[in-house]
Order: sequence, then C-alpha cells, then structure tokens
Amino acid sequence: MLIVMKPGVSEVEIQKVVSLLETKGFDAHVSKGEINTVIGAVGGKVIDKRGIELLESVQEVIKITSSYKLASRAFQREDTIIKIGNAQFGGTEIAIIAGPCAVESLEQLEIIAEKLSKCGVKFLRGGAFKPRTSPYAFQGLGEEGLKYLRHVADKYNMYVVSEIMEISQISMMLKYVDVFQVGARNMQNFNLLKELGYVNKPVLLKRGLSATIDELLMSAEYIMSGGNRDVILCERGIRTFETATRNTLDISAIPVIKKLSHLPIIVDPSHGTGLRDKVAPMSRAAIAAGSDGITVEVHGCPDEALCDGAQSLYPNQFEILFNELKCIAPILGRSL
Repeated sequence: MLIVMKPGVSEVEIQKVVSLLETKGFDAHVSKGEINTVIGAVGGKVIDKRGIELLESVQEVIKITSSYKLASRAFQREDTIIKIGNAQFGGTEIAIIAGPCAVESLEQLEIIAEKLSKCGVKFLRGGAFKPRTSPYAFQGLGEEGLKYLRHVADKYNMYVVSEIMEISQISMMLKYVDVFQVGARNMQNFNLLKELGYVNKPVLLKRGLSATIDELLMSAEYIMSGGNRDVILCERGIRTFETATRNTLDISAIPVIKKLSHLPIIVDPSHGTGLRDKVAPMSRAAIAAGSDGITVEVHGCPDEALCDGAQSLYPNQFEILFNELKCIAPILGRSL
C-alpha cells in the first residue's frame, strides 16, 4: 500500500510513520515529490488501513492492486531520472548506448569508440561475458574484455555498459562498469536481481524472451526492493510465431510501461529485429513512441564479427541514424 503524507510534513513525522510500518513487518520506502511525500509499504501482514489514515500527518492510504509497488506510477508520479556523470536516462535527454555485441580485442574497441565519441555517444556497450545458445560459440573475453572497455571508455570520456551473468561476477565487475546489464535470459534470475538491489550502480534490465510487461516490472521490483532505485527497463523484442525477424519488437510496450511505471525505458532494436537494415527504422519508431533511449550494436567490420554481425551497424550507418534521431528529438521536446 501507499501512504500519502500531507504537504509540508516534517522528517520526524515521516519517520514516525516509517517506524510504525516497520513494527507491523513492512519494508517502508520513502519517495519525496515536489508536493507530497509517499511511503511505499511492501510485505508485512494484513492490517486495517484506517489505523494509519487517522494519523495527523497522513493524507490518504492507497491499496495497490498490482504485484509491483516500488516500480509503480502510483508510488512515484514523477518520472525517474537516473544521472551518470554528465549523462542521464529519463527526462528530456535521449540516451544512446552503442558498441559491439562482444568485446573481441582492444584494437576493435578503440576503432569503434573513437567513431562513436565523435558522434556524441556517451555510453559504450560491449559484452565481456556472452550467454550463447551454442556452447561452441564465442563466450567472451571475461575480465580482460572489461579492462579493455574501461580503458577505452576513459580515453574517450564514455561510460561502460556490460552484461552480468551471475552473482559471483558482481564484485569484480564493480571496478569496470558504470551500468550493469541484465540480459533477457536472466530477467527472472531472482537471486541475481536481489543481489543487484544492494549495488550502488544503475541496472539495465532487459525484457525476457517470452515475458509479459507485468513480469518485467516484477523483476524490476526485485532490484528496487533491495534499495537500488536506479533501474532502466529495456524492450528488446519477444518471441512470437513470426519468423521474418529474430524477435518481434514490441514498440507498444513503451507507452504501456510509461503509464504503469515511473522508470525510464529504452529499446534494443538490434536484438529486437536481428537484421541490420531493420535497426534504423525501428530506432526511429522507438524514439517517436517515447523511448528514453536506444542501445545499438555497432561493429567496424560486421561480416567478421564473432557475435551477431548480421544485426550490427557499420559506423557510417550509425552516424546517419544518429543524425536522424537528432532531427526527430526536438519535435518531441527532447535532445540527444
């Protein structure tokens, strides 16, 4: 349930309500808006809400019917803006994450990052650990790949986004990444999500291959319930009966999630379509639909890529796309 405090209440009054909720077995999460402070009560036992409504500092108590509480728009009306250095996810700024599917070498990253930074890209992506369908496919360079990412990102004043696959990698990856990415196959790895809830870095959470929007938001709730509120959702396509593309990119998920949740959402058109010539049009569609950003695979020589070359843009193709998005953004009151 949500406890909406009266405007202008003191910190002491807020803490009194928090303490009361905690004695009833609830986890209390405070969200301070411009006018009201809202306290989200998660867990606990069944209680008569009137006992809380009668408190002098409380304006109203709202029962939330959805399974997710902290990720709900009811808990926080204002959009969440996640700031990382001079960049952000959410608000008027559109975030662009770009780079190779997998880190293959330091030289490969240097070539790509130099071209991306000239365009104005602030987030460098690259997989050091690659969950592959085939055990014989390239599995990534591991920590060595993360070192390359950090070195190149620092050189070009960029931030690192890379995928984590298991709990044991958290402490090691903390040294190298600015944003932890949870891939589609791990969206319901609840033990991993719980541990990322204790990490003081943003988490980019991708929608599972066959996950509903509610299931995606529940996975976000696992992270947020641990105390980490910096969750970025990612629509990356779902598995349907259609075979013309690798996945079916659900553009409609953007406005649906925007209504249900305050969390920023971005789109991955590379995995969403699996086809290079479909990436640009779906990127444009995503931004037009209200996406807070995109994550795109870019490779200097896609035909020789060790992973997902068919869905990776050439640098010149990405530059054209970036300039197109710069034209679309102002129409929507946004910027790159």
